[in-house]
Amino acid sequence: MTLRSYLVSSLMLSLVSVSAMASSVEVLHWWTAGGEAKAAGVLRSYWQALGNEWQDSAISGGGGKSAMTVLKSRALSGTPPEAAHLKGSELQEWAALGFLRNLDNVAQQNGWEQVLPEFVQHSVQSKGHYVAVPIGIHRVNWLWVNPKVFQRLQLTPPATWSELLVVAKKLKQAGITPLAIGDDQWQLAILFEAIVLGEGGSDFYRRAFIQLDQTALQSDTMQHLLELFHQLREYIADDYGGTNWNQATHMLIEGSAAMQLMGDWVKGELTAANVVPGKDILCLPAPGTDGKFSYNLDSIAMFDVQSQQKQQAQLQLVNMIMTSDFQHAFNRVKGSIPVLNNQTLTDFDQCAQHSAQQLQQAIKQQELVPSMAEGMANSSYVRQAIGDVLAGYFNNPDGDAKRAARQLARAVLSAQR
Repeated sequence: MTLRSYLVSSLMLSLVSVSAMASSVEVLHWWTAGGEAKAAGVLRSYWQALGNEWQDSAISGGGGKSAMTVLKSRALSGTPPEAAHLKGSELQEWAALGFLRNLDNVAQQNGWEQVLPEFVQHSVQSKGHYVAVPIGIHRVNWLWVNPKVFQRLQLTPPATWSELLVVAKKLKQAGITPLAIGDDQWQLAILFEAIVLGEGGSDFYRRAFIQLDQTALQSDTMQHLLELFHQLREYIADDYGGTNWNQATHMLIEGSAAMQLMGDWVKGELTAANVVPGKDILCLPAPGTDGKFSYNLDSIAMFDVQSQQKQQAQLQLVNMIMTSDFQHAFNRVKGSIPVLNNQTLTDFDQCAQHSAQQLQQAIKQQELVPSMAEGMANSSYVRQAIGDVLAGYFNNPDGDAKRAARQLARAVLSAQR
């Protein structure tokens, strides 16, 4: 799967015209960390290789909060980019406001219903219409482990949360930061949703984070999960405030930290540092989540524009993203797996191959869930409300789980109004 082979196959695309070949497209995204930036470079390279111009609008900031602020400002002023990285609840909200282009025709022409998994189709649809092109599937519930640290201390990577607490205590006694993490709301939310999925189970996860069941949100089970979450404060770096997710990954690479709980975009950072995922840094299911899959789906939405030339360029970009060659090249660098069915991943790292296997297993066993932390499960308002409560509770040394559960239930209820 090379750029040259893609260029040859791209000549056969019926939607590529002379005018589209000379077009430019602006893409707004927040893929600015080392590995993510390389993946954005793959997208740019494939586009430019078709003879087009690339206008890069990269907005730094993990989680995309800054990018969304810029996008809202531009859209409201009538100058949106032709394309933007939108996903989950934010994609749905932009579609509801009428800013996004309907992609039903291109989806029908290219048989998206046959080549995309059902959950991927639903993720890029709004009210039954396609409003974005999917670009890669991330598994969020990964535990990344530095094997040299564990081998040196003769420790076994944890398979349960109780085991993780035992291991973390021994790591801390040896002067190693057990868990690398920052105080960003979304980082903490990823950690907590992994606890809910692994310790509470998929059914409870759905009740709490998808159905937003008030009983589940303030139940004894939720209090137990919050207590476990708070216990992990003891096993993070003292100066964790302000630590970006990719900085936490480098703590893991250097061996100053032993573990990180984060999605498989970590792999992009590993490969950028010439570290082999699955060998130099192990990829394991988050404790208790073997066979479960919390997903985040990257997608690119096309904003409604008047220029026919730009409309044609958008369709060309959509079709390029949906080719097997591009899917392989992009996702190998990004750390995700292709969105297309029945893709051969023999040239992917073993973490990606394991992710694909776990995805199929989770689909069959009904253990597939959308990531709350990554905005795939509910509205941005609900995600923000949950994040506010979790961050406030975790960062408070005297946090009370029972009170936090009540606050969580109230915050979610308020965000739904």
